[in-house]
Amino acid sequence: MNGAIGRRKFDREFKERAVKLVVDGGRSTNLVARELGISMNMLHRWKREYLKDRDYSFPGKGYLRPDDEEMRRLKRELADVKEERDILKKAVAFFVKHPD
Repeated sequence: MNGAIGRRKFDREFKERAVKLVVDGGRSTNLVARELGISMNMLHRWKREYLKDRDYSFPGKGYLRPDDEEMRRLKRELADVKEERDILKKAVAFFVKHPD
């Protein structure tokens, strides 16, 4: 064994269900954390994130807030435009060196 402990990953649905057991179900954070085999601190952190923005809590794996999605789209568009510009620069340089 290498001694490294892998981090467990939890999907958005799991996190929401866990938090809702506390928020909507009226159960204690300690009890829910113990039943699910997660740390109480982790569940508190998830609860804070969930209560801060219920609709867009736990982004990741393709699930982004609308403003983050727009930022990703704009970055992708900028990269495409830069690539097109670079191609055009090379084409201009080629035609300047090799006029008909």
